[in-house]
Amino acid sequence: MNGDLTTRSGLHDVLPTLFGYIGVGLAFGIVGQTSHLSILEILLMSLLVYAGSAQFVITSMILAGSPIPAMILSTFLVNARMILMSTTIAQFFRKSSLRQNIAIGTLLTDETFALGMSKLNFTNGQLKPTWFNTANIVAYLVWALSTVIGGLLGNLITNPKAFGFDFALVAMFIGLLYLQIIGDRQKKIGLQLWIVLAVIIMMYGLLIVMSANMAILCATILGCLLGMVVTKK
Repeated sequence: MNGDLTTRSGLHDVLPTLFGYIGVGLAFGIVGQTSHLSILEILLMSLLVYAGSAQFVITSMILAGSPIPAMILSTFLVNARMILMSTTIAQFFRKSSLRQNIAIGTLLTDETFALGMSKLNFTNGQLKPTWFNTANIVAYLVWALSTVIGGLLGNLITNPKAFGFDFALVAMFIGLLYLQIIGDRQKKIGLQLWIVLAVIIMMYGLLIVMSANMAILCATILGCLLGMVVTKK
């Protein structure tokens, strides 16, 4: 990764993260196929929902016969963290047009958010729509293609859990956390690890009094506030 913010640089920078999209995409495609979703349904869900964790949740709810309003609400809660991420990214595109901001926000994911935060360490705190759109679009297309291939492979695998595919999403987020910690040159690794530990403790505490989706959202907000306070001090 370097300080360039061109289309070519965006393509180069996003390449390492594509392995995560491919792995989780294949896992979702296989799970979707074994849950009796057609290849077209898998593709449309990837193109329209475009959220790995939410797609796994929707698939399980379809299998359980859950009502559509419940699926919509669950998807919102699972992806509510994207509101915080979009707000964080938006401050770097204040001079960009509304159309550019909508384009970036629409395809923003955990991976491209982490990629953007890491890129800031090489660009003196600057980001450009060209670079971000390139990373977003490439990731979007690779995700959709991977889920379709996974769906085609699903016919060969009857029990995805036996191969650990249900852990693929968790493994990807662990990898993103690791890359974010080692890539942030402005904060000491020890400080970041303490914040991570604090968020883990808060998450476990919140699970006692609320649902998992709400606990994730609240722990994320509290973690952001804690990080802001610690950084300022």
